[in-house]
Amino acid sequence: MKNFIDGEWVDSSSGETIDKISPVDGKVIGTFPSATRDDVDRAIDAAENSFESWFSLGSVGRSKIIYRARELIEQNRKELEALLMKENGKIKLETKEEVDGVIDQIQYYAEFARKITGDLVEGDTSTRKIFQYKVPVGVVVALTPWNFPAAMVARKLAPALMTGNSVVMKPSSDTPFTAEWIVRKFIEAGIPKGVLNFVTGKGSVIGDYIVAHKKVNLITMTGSTSTGQRIMKNASNNMSKLILELGGKAPFMVWKDADLKNALRTLLWAKFWNTGQSCIAAERLYVHASVYKKFMDMFVKATSQITVGDPMTARMGPLINKGALQTTEKFVTEAVDSGAKIAYGGKVPNLPGDLASGYFYEPTIIENVTQKSSLFQEEVFGPVLGAMQVEDEEDMFTKANDSKYGLASYLFTSDPNLIFTAAEKIRFGELYVNMPGPESSQGYHTGFRLTGQAGEGSKYGIEEYVKLKNVYVDYSGKPLNIETVDEKLIE
Repeated sequence: MKNFIDGEWVDSSSGETIDKISPVDGKVIGTFPSATRDDVDRAIDAAENSFESWFSLGSVGRSKIIYRARELIEQNRKELEALLMKENGKIKLETKEEVDGVIDQIQYYAEFARKITGDLVEGDTSTRKIFQYKVPVGVVVALTPWNFPAAMVARKLAPALMTGNSVVMKPSSDTPFTAEWIVRKFIEAGIPKGVLNFVTGKGSVIGDYIVAHKKVNLITMTGSTSTGQRIMKNASNNMSKLILELGGKAPFMVWKDADLKNALRTLLWAKFWNTGQSCIAAERLYVHASVYKKFMDMFVKATSQITVGDPMTARMGPLINKGALQTTEKFVTEAVDSGAKIAYGGKVPNLPGDLASGYFYEPTIIENVTQKSSLFQEEVFGPVLGAMQVEDEEDMFTKANDSKYGLASYLFTSDPNLIFTAAEKIRFGELYVNMPGPESSQGYHTGFRLTGQAGEGSKYGIEEYVKLKNVYVDYSGKPLNIETVDEKLIE
């Protein structure tokens, strides 16, 4: 594996590499370059130098290349699915779903070739007009996460390139190979030299440097809130535009009149999809007291049937790395120490062979959790869910909103009044009512509070990658009457 800088696949200028460890068995599955600041400089310079020609190609020309990238990915999708499973540890079904999402998102954004429009605004007189049109911001730095390493690459690359920006991408060091594979398909599709650059390496070496670079105009990042806050500080000197999708702590609300089977189907997905490693994962369960015991019995029984292990055959795979496993164990230990009760799970499973060295944890349900506990206030990002009874609407909405995050939320009820009340009162960017996620390409994926700023997806998301330019025109041809200018000065 190599970096891609100014149209060439190259090693790190230092020659250093980093081992990639498989989350399935703890073994090294490959190495990737540890980029230097010099590598970053060259990548950003290449993006800056190629920007004008890429923008000048026009949106229709750019869309043809992006459509071609989509075709190449679809034609070779089995390679991507196998890589995702190996590098990330996703189960077989989830790898297929993610690659479906990659193809859908690239298709969606490529269709914007003739849909990015501006306005013609009347001026103060009949011969004055204001032209408002959208232009790319320039050099975009895209920082992609490990939990959906293919989908997030597509969701950042496609709109950035479609709108005429040039890009420098740095993927998570936990999933560099997946990102590289997709970048190669965009290059094969015909992205010109310098427009798309790709660097891998340690955040401690190039992370702060790349986001603080004076030539960067926009930074799009999906990751932790702490990383997002650090990016904001480092980008402030350049006033770089930011798209930050950060932490989540989704409440999952089950009302007394809910279809419990549908609620259960969705909860099993919302909590254990991708081993709970999702920003929209259900992180807090609130169930009306009248149906609490019945629903929890159903939930525990269903959870006990989830198999954990080999991603090819199991229903739930490993956590991404050793640190994630240790964090998950810590949340459970702290909850139990504070008086909570494990209803199911709560330990590392006993798996055979090489799987014993992987980063697996049982799907876990915890009861008797307090609202202010770390399990209900901090993002777990693992297969652990705390449950609590609620007595009335106010109790449920107050507890649901009691979070420093505000991305996704879920509600199951048959009461239309409660649905619209929730739409008004729930302070989250997304509310899924009687249905699962994830977000659609045509939906605007955004959140409140420490979840970040701006958003991705939909026409609103693609407009994050442009700026509105205003041109004032007077075409009367008559002498201008400017009261503050002395006409005697005009010959």
